Amino acid sequence: MPLLTLENGNLAFGHVPLLDGAALQIDAGERIALIGRNGSGKSSLLRALAGLTALDDGAVWRQPGLRLAYVPQEPAFDPARSIYQTLAAGLGEASRLLLAYHEMTQAVALDPSAANLEALQDLQAELDHADGWRLHSRVEQAISRLGLDGEARIAALSGGGIKRVALAQALAAEPDLLLLDEPTNHLDLDGILWLERLIRDFRGGVLVVTHDRGFLDAVSTRVAELDRGRLRSYFGNFAAYQRRKAEELAAEAQQSAKFDKFLAQEEVWIRKGVEARRTRNEGRARRLEALRRERAARRERLGSVDFRLASGERSGKLVAELDRVSKRYGERWVVRDFTTRIQRGDKIGLIGPNGAGKTTLLKLILGELAPDTGRVRLGAKLEVAYFDQFRTALNETATLAEVISPGSDFVEIGGQRKHVISYLGDFLFPPERARALVKSLSGGERNRLLLARLFAKPANVLVLDEPTNDLDIETLELLEALLQDYAGTLFLVSHDRRFLDNVVTQTIAAEGEGIWREYAGGYEDWQAALVADSAPGLKARAPHSVAAPVAAQPPASVTPSPRREPSSKLSYREMRELAELPDRIAALEAEQARIAGRLAAGLYRAAPQEARSLQARLQALDAELSQALARWEELESRAA
Repeated sequence: MPLLTLENGNLAFGHVPLLDGAALQIDAGERIALIGRNGSGKSSLLRALAGLTALDDGAVWRQPGLRLAYVPQEPAFDPARSIYQTLAAGLGEASRLLLAYHEMTQAVALDPSAANLEALQDLQAELDHADGWRLHSRVEQAISRLGLDGEARIAALSGGGIKRVALAQALAAEPDLLLLDEPTNHLDLDGILWLERLIRDFRGGVLVVTHDRGFLDAVSTRVAELDRGRLRSYFGNFAAYQRRKAEELAAEAQQSAKFDKFLAQEEVWIRKGVEARRTRNEGRARRLEALRRERAARRERLGSVDFRLASGERSGKLVAELDRVSKRYGERWVVRDFTTRIQRGDKIGLIGPNGAGKTTLLKLILGELAPDTGRVRLGAKLEVAYFDQFRTALNETATLAEVISPGSDFVEIGGQRKHVISYLGDFLFPPERARALVKSLSGGERNRLLLARLFAKPANVLVLDEPTNDLDIETLELLEALLQDYAGTLFLVSHDRRFLDNVVTQTIAAEGEGIWREYAGGYEDWQAALVADSAPGLKARAPHSVAAPVAAQPPASVTPSPRREPSSKLSYREMRELAELPDRIAALEAEQARIAGRLAAGLYRAAPQEARSLQARLQALDAELSQALARWEELESRAA
C-alpha cells in the first residue's frame, strides 16, 4: 500500500501554473529526489503534500494513521526556546508534560525542596500514564544523534544548527514519511555526509528537494522532475536521470523540428486560398487548425540564465602572500602559522566545518583583518566583489531594478551598455518583475538577483560564500562554466562537493586547532590526499601549496613533522629552463595584453576575419601561459 498518492494535482500562482494535472505515488522505502527550476513549484508541492496548503484541484490521499514530518527550507523556531523545548513542542499532546518535566528537573537541581520534589513526582506519574517516557527518550536520542546541546538556545545557533534542530524535530516524531525542502542548505560537509547516511538508513519514505548533485547521487532511488507543471519520474539516481533526460530532449527536439516543418508546409497551402477553396479540401483545413492548436499548446523549454562576468582591470600577478600568519580569539586558535602564495587566476576552495574560521581566513588573505602574528602582502590593483550567503546586501523594500542599478536604467557589462530590464531578463526575471520588491522573491530567485548584482560590477577577485544555495541544477552548471572561464582570482566557500570539483584548482582545508593546509585540486583530490596520508607505512605528509610550499606548524603539543626533501635536484638543462621561464611568461603576458587591446579597440567591426584569428591566438596564449606557469612552479619548488 502506498504511503501517499497525488492525483491530478492542479495549483496556480496568478497566471503561472505550478502544477498541471500532476500525479505522484510514494511507497515505503523509496527515496525520491524532487528537482526542477527555481520557481517551478517544488516547495508549494511539498506544502500541499504535507497538508499545509490546499490544491486548486485534485486530491492527496494519505495512508490512514500516516505519521508525516515536513522540514521547510527556512525553519522558523522561537529564538528564546532551548533545543530540547523546541523538539518536545513537536510531539503533540505529550509536549506539555515533557516541557513541564524538563523544567522541573532543572528546578530540582537548583532547589531540591519538598515542594519541587513532590511536583516532579506528580509529573513522573502523568508521564507514566501518557507513555511520555518513550517520547522523552526519542527527544534525547534525536539530540544525541545530531550532536546538539539540548540546553542551547535557538537564538545562539547558526543556520546549520537551526537546520539540524529542524531535522532532529522531524526524527523525534518517528515519521513514516519525510518531506525535506533543501535540507543540505547551511549544513557543512560533515553534516551533509551524516544526512546522507540517515536518509539511506531510514525505513520509511523520503521526498527531498535538493540541488546538491553529489547528495542526489548518494541517496536517491528515483528522481521526480517538476517541469512546467508536470511531474515525470526517472528510476535510479541523478546520473541515471541525466542520461535519460538527454535522450528525451534530443528526441523532443527532433520531433518538434519535424512538426514545425509539416506545419509550415500546411500554412503555405492554406495561403494559396483559391486552390484551397477550389479543391474544397475542408478536411485538410480542419487538420491545419488542429495543428495550430497543438503548436500553441506545445510546452517550450524554458530559457536559460545568461551569465556574463567582467573581470575588470587585470590585477598584478601576485594577489596575496601570507607568511606564518596566525589569528586567535581568546584561547581559540582560528588560524595558526599559515603560509601561502596566491597568484592571479587561482581558483581556491575553502573547506571546513561551520565555525572553523573560513570567513576569518578570507579576511586575513584580503587584508581586511590584521593577523596577530605573521605578515600579509597584497598584490596591486585588486578589485574585490563579494557574494554573501546570508544575502545581507539585498534591501527587502527595494525593487529588483533598484538593486541592480540604483538611480539609473542602465548597467555596463564588459564595456557594453545594457538596459536594466534586459539585464534582469538574462537572469530569468521577466520585465513585469523588474518593479517587484525583493521581499517577494523565493530563495533561489534571491540568489539569482544577488549574482546579477555581483556580475554587474567588474571585479578581478571574486569571493563567493555558499553561492549554490537554492540555485537549480541548470543554473548551477551555467555558473560552473562561467567561473571556469573567469580570468580573475576566485575564492569559493561551498559545501557542494560536485561544484568544488568542477571549479577550483586548489583547496585550503581546515584540519583543527587553527591548522589550515593547501591541496591541489578539489574535494575529491583533498579526500584522496587524506586517504594517502592515513595509509599504513606512509610518513605524515607536509602541507603543500600549488603556488609555493606552505609552512604550517601543528599545535604546540604535537611534534612537528620533518620537512620532506625534494625528490630530485634540477639538471643543468632544467636550471636553464627555470632561468628562461620568467622572460617567456612576461613575453606571453605582453602579447596577451597587445591582442586584448586591439580587440577592445573595435577590430570586430573593422576586420572581423582578423579579429577571429586574434581571438584564436588569445585562447592559445592562455593555454601556453598556463603551461609555462605550471612548469615554472614545478621547477621552482624542486629547486627550493
